Amino acid sequence: MAEQNWLIRMKRADFHALSEQFHIDPVVARVLVNRDIPENKFAGFLHPDLNDLYDPFLMEDMNQAVRIIIYDIEEGHRIRIVSDYDVDGVMSNYILYAGFRRIGADVDYVIPHRVRDGYGINEEIIEKAAEDGIHTIVTCDNGIAANAALTRAKELGMTVVVTDHHQVPFIMYGEEKKYILPPADAILNPKKNTCTYPFDDLCGAGVAYKLIEALFSKREIPREEMHQFLEFVAVATICDVVSLTDENRVFAVKGLEKLNYSENVGMRALLRVNELSDVTVSEYHVGFKLGPCVNACGRLESAVAAMELLTETDSEMAIARATELKNMNEERKTMTMEGVERAEQYIEQMEPMKVMVIYLSNCHESLAGIIAGRIRESYHHPVLIVVDSDVPGILKGSGRSIEGYHMFEALQQCREHLLKFGGHAMAAGFSLKADQYDAFVSALNANCTLTEEDFIPTIHIDVPMPMSYVTENLIGQLDGLAPFGKGNEKPVFAQKDLNVLSAKIMGKDRNVVKLVLEDKDGCVSEGIYFHAQEFEQNIVNWFGQEEYDKLLHGWLNNVILNIVYYPTVNEFNGNRTLQMQVKRYAMATVREVL
Repeated sequence: MAEQNWLIRMKRADFHALSEQFHIDPVVARVLVNRDIPENKFAGFLHPDLNDLYDPFLMEDMNQAVRIIIYDIEEGHRIRIVSDYDVDGVMSNYILYAGFRRIGADVDYVIPHRVRDGYGINEEIIEKAAEDGIHTIVTCDNGIAANAALTRAKELGMTVVVTDHHQVPFIMYGEEKKYILPPADAILNPKKNTCTYPFDDLCGAGVAYKLIEALFSKREIPREEMHQFLEFVAVATICDVVSLTDENRVFAVKGLEKLNYSENVGMRALLRVNELSDVTVSEYHVGFKLGPCVNACGRLESAVAAMELLTETDSEMAIARATELKNMNEERKTMTMEGVERAEQYIEQMEPMKVMVIYLSNCHESLAGIIAGRIRESYHHPVLIVVDSDVPGILKGSGRSIEGYHMFEALQQCREHLLKFGGHAMAAGFSLKADQYDAFVSALNANCTLTEEDFIPTIHIDVPMPMSYVTENLIGQLDGLAPFGKGNEKPVFAQKDLNVLSAKIMGKDRNVVKLVLEDKDGCVSEGIYFHAQEFEQNIVNWFGQEEYDKLLHGWLNNVILNIVYYPTVNEFNGNRTLQMQVKRYAMATVREVL
């Protein structure tokens, strides 16, 4: 296990008073304070309610967008939706498509091809829409930066409605930002600096939901009909890694509830082929099972396949379509694994560098970002994966960053070596001529000011809590804070100086370690850790082979660890036991711990 810094969150509040006021354990109150949830938002966070969703007409340009769509319906004008090809784009597209059809619109959709078209709407899509007699273009999960394409749409006499959630592009004039908005007739984006919508971190599907909610309200469609879209907003919200707080928490909680009883034939099929029909679907299943299936078709083929699944009404055909998506995801996983292995081999051969730039020939360009993310997790360095493009002599890249390194600004500093780039602090994409590769790598690292300390990951501990404090009631309250994700990270706790009484290797792949842990007061707890080989290596390195062998036999030994954990209830053969999921561990002498 690589070196880590363990830090306790030290935010202050009267946790016992909050505990009494909201009928929660003080530990839960402390977790909420650690997540920067204001006291006046505690009740809404603990008990999300659809009535807490904001009025869609608070979003700037909403009235105008509604007027445009209703006018198009009344005049019989054709509407075309243009979305992104990722999970958020597909879910946004489906919400708009199904919602528009419900109110009588003549609507179809286009999803750009990742490799052929690139991200977002482009001039070719606009020209084709004009040929097809489209009157109004509605973008979703893209469009805010599509100045050239939407200028062409206006030149051709089309009406344009942008629904997006990405940052508005800007140019700096000294210390002042000049925002550049596309020439659209209505722009729905809570991140516009002139928009006063109460929550600005909706995903693209959240903005699409708001537009349909406003349209249903104007057309006097029962509010309950909006519930059919909640599961799609939830999937997009979780997969697009927006903050799971405020309005997004309502979408995620209520959408997951709806997803477990989905009435959508295609979604039910996707759940079934992923063996999720008989389980309570959580954010984990959405993020690591359902979402990747939708993403895979957008990466390897066309995201149109995902839209066709969601609009399918025949159960047998839906199973066939869902199986196709799952198979593509399995192929994507294999290709990703191969790419990660090749990247690790590349790292072994290259000179040490602060910003890892890794060239992978013959790697599918859609996988560059995933591979960069995996390498970043393993090495805790900023990572850029560069691959060949379809154009000879042109390379494409995708990067993932760490805290303290603003990747987009770093690319800006090297812009003379790049053809095109975009992104934000933690992720970016770019293209460059092959003959600029070496100069780009050199410039990127020459400009980097990260220190060795920046490459040591920090584990933030919510509460140093003895395992003896854990009860089923506390676990139930902690689980009630789910779904976990950005802005609402899964809480972690820590206890130091634990004797490891025994270790048992389990699982069909022998990759699980079951631990019996004892604190200084003699309280014994059960722990589980999911990386057995790594655990063995570390214990042998720290304490010696003899001590590790004693662990396996349950004999008296000298293995003492500090543990970071999350408490769970393990149910087996009708028996329920408290079990601590060990997230991190270290020798009890490590100075950073507690």
